[in-house]
Amino acid sequence: QVQLVESGGGLVQPGGSLRLSCAASGSGFSIYAMGWYRQAPGKKRELVATVTSGGTTNYADSVKGRFTISRDNAKNTVYLQMNSLKPEDTAVYYCKLNFLLLTGSTRSPDNYWGQGTQVTVSS
Repeated sequence: QVQLVESGGGLVQPGGSLRLSCAASGSGFSIYAMGWYRQAPGKKRELVATVTSGGTTNYADSVKGRFTISRDNAKNTVYLQMNSLKPEDTAVYYCKLNFLLLTGSTRSPDNYWGQGTQVTVSS
């Protein structure tokens, strides 16, 4: 069983900052990547940033230099520090967990989405 708890969304003025957190819990799985995606009204869900268990990061071009993803492996938690926020960053932000489901000697890749947290950038 996998559970994800997201927090940190809210309303912020342009140029402001927010920090999102996503904590994974449960048993019977091994995490190999975590990431953040977002979906604005009327648009498709898009990648924001990902980080592997080894620390390799990947960012959407639109957030490079403004957002930083980090991970605490001991706590199974991923963070997204968002600086210099713009109105176009307004969206529901979703945490995604990529893991191996451990069943006996079998390792099966799977993924799980959080419930989403609203980020609104407006004056």
